[in-house]
Amino acid sequence: MKNARTVAVFGLLIALALAMGLSTSREAPDSPIASVENPGPQGARALFLFLREEGRAVSTQLTSLESLASGTRTLVLAAPTGRPVSEEEVRAVEGFVQEGGTLVYLSTRELGMHQAALETWLRLDEGPLLPASERGLSTDLADAGGTTVDVWLGAGPFRGLTALRMSQDRGLRMDHPDAVPLAGLGGAVAVWRRALGKGEVYVLAGADVLENRRLELLDNARLWNALAARGPLVIDEYHHQLAPPPPLSRGIWVFVAQVLAVGGVYVLSRGTRFGAPRPVLVEKHRSALEYVRSMGWLMRRSKVEKDLLPELDKALRQRLQERLGISPALEDAEAARLLEENGGIPASHYLEAKAELTRLLTQPTIRPSDYARVARLYAHLERTVTGRQSLIRA
Repeated sequence: MKNARTVAVFGLLIALALAMGLSTSREAPDSPIASVENPGPQGARALFLFLREEGRAVSTQLTSLESLASGTRTLVLAAPTGRPVSEEEVRAVEGFVQEGGTLVYLSTRELGMHQAALETWLRLDEGPLLPASERGLSTDLADAGGTTVDVWLGAGPFRGLTALRMSQDRGLRMDHPDAVPLAGLGGAVAVWRRALGKGEVYVLAGADVLENRRLELLDNARLWNALAARGPLVIDEYHHQLAPPPPLSRGIWVFVAQVLAVGGVYVLSRGTRFGAPRPVLVEKHRSALEYVRSMGWLMRRSKVEKDLLPELDKALRQRLQERLGISPALEDAEAARLLEENGGIPASHYLEAKAELTRLLTQPTIRPSDYARVARLYAHLERTVTGRQSLIRA
């Protein structure tokens, strides 16, 4: 009987441990925020990297829209829900469009809850539900929950596009007499365009066309490529962030100061005295120059091993893969060509360094001075790739 009770207790403890382990190992749910920092299905990380790889001038706005960088051609607001766009920012955006800029606003699904000022300025309202359509997809399960909307009017960046892939949700109404519907399905409108001054405003129902999960479907990627081809494109990230909490009340700080003062008085009155302080012992350490000289002496004594040379090229190729996406498996000539195209570094710089390294490998012994010369060439290339040094050689 006693053994059975012990087995039951241990069995219960093991079951509790397994339950706790399974509950803590669950992955966090995917974020629904359409941010360029979100690699999940509903994020916009793939779009940001895609435009960068295409050589487009794309950046993020991490401050208020009142401080929009000069030279910006297109501003993208991707369903921001973190903090509302203020009245002052709306006026700044309106001035930006009036001067020839392009605003692309991907509205939130809950109108009136997050961006009241922006929606009032654009006069947005909910439209009818978009019908279901799997046209253009390879299978019906390629994008569950989505629908294919037709491009009715190829204006601006929509020129040459035929269909976009969006979520099967509600469309939009834009209550402006000069607003023109560009895309939709049935009686539901998914994309509106409005000319304003020298610029234009595009309003889309939801952030679906830039999501990671739908970027490669139909003409979604072509739309963003056409927008970025106009000039510098800025994606707003500031309004995805939550607003900072209000500052603490002055009364709380006064209370904390009083507690610290009372605690200090108590420590002074009840603390143990340890007598007069002793003089501080001054410790003299060896200088860094002595260590450098010792290391140089050790290098001269140990000579230079040939195995160090291939490591120089291997480390540089790894850096090229991390920064520029150049595979280490490519031939030297092809890697040098991609280095010149993507990194702006002349191909001859890398080829000369690799030729010097290959020549040293054929020698029976390697002098430290020869190794140092090749190491300087590779260090110059690596610093240039990482942006810590200009292209001009010393």
